[in-house]
Amino acid sequence: MERRGLYVLIVAIIIIVSGAEGQLVENFYGFTCPNVEFIVQQAVSTKFSQTFVTIPATLRLFFHDCFVEGCDASVLIASPNGDAEKDSSDNISLAGDGFDTVIKAKEAVEAQCPGVVSCADILAIATRDVVMLAGGPAYNVELGRRDGLISKASRVAGKLPEPHFNLNQLTTMFANHNLSQFDMIALSGAHTLGFSHCDRFANRLYSFTSSNTVDPSLDPEYAKQLMQMCPQKVDPSIAINMDPVTPRTFDNEYYKNLVGGKGLFTSDQVLFTDEASQRTVNDFANSAFEFNGAFVSAMRKLGRVGVKTGNQGEIRLDCTRFNS
Repeated sequence: MERRGLYVLIVAIIIIVSGAEGQLVENFYGFTCPNVEFIVQQAVSTKFSQTFVTIPATLRLFFHDCFVEGCDASVLIASPNGDAEKDSSDNISLAGDGFDTVIKAKEAVEAQCPGVVSCADILAIATRDVVMLAGGPAYNVELGRRDGLISKASRVAGKLPEPHFNLNQLTTMFANHNLSQFDMIALSGAHTLGFSHCDRFANRLYSFTSSNTVDPSLDPEYAKQLMQMCPQKVDPSIAINMDPVTPRTFDNEYYKNLVGGKGLFTSDQVLFTDEASQRTVNDFANSAFEFNGAFVSAMRKLGRVGVKTGNQGEIRLDCTRFNS
């Protein structure tokens, strides 16, 4: 108990001395819950063995959480009134397997370290784990987040990137979170995994402009494939892979797709068509090593966005509800 208390004191001193809001440290739970990363990894692996959707769902959940209220697990809150963050129109398509992954991991952690580890930290660890399970790079996760006390659907609008965004809109939104354009391009590589519903890009196939029904930046053959999979008036539940080549592998194929005119969203393809970002896309397409390094750096920066630490927020006992 003395060692545990000393470790907590040291962490507190680090945060106070740094004077930086949102200071996180690796191995934050070194004494209070030393096996937390292993516990989470086991829970994530079990969930992954049940469904591959665990991977893209958890990764997307982390992005959506951090861009609204910061990385504080506010997106996990369930409201009987349907007015929590997860109930917003921008979040309604988040796959349930991402939520379930974190909830199951939290239950496993609580069984060994009750009331110690935040849901926000568990989500951050689980996100690293799903990237690795898909063949992506390993990286150390900074910890020490606390769970937020606000989760409102009304506060989501305008906080998340839209599929029609141009480069300036994307750059500005990420800059609001101290993420550079280079970080944004690297994080966009997460679209090498996951899927999208047809209505998110249908305008590029059927009503792009008055003079071009089909977006001319789309590879013609890819456009035909998309039309076959997403005909007009298609069932809104139909979804297709973001990466048509290696949809279950975390790799740099996303950037190769952009070079070939196979970016699914306008906000994807613009990274190549805009000269300001084209060079970075080419670099990532030509070097998986460079992309992986940039992605890890950007993910660590993303994980610091708007975090609550110290006495802020709380350590939720149930990720889906506030303690009181």
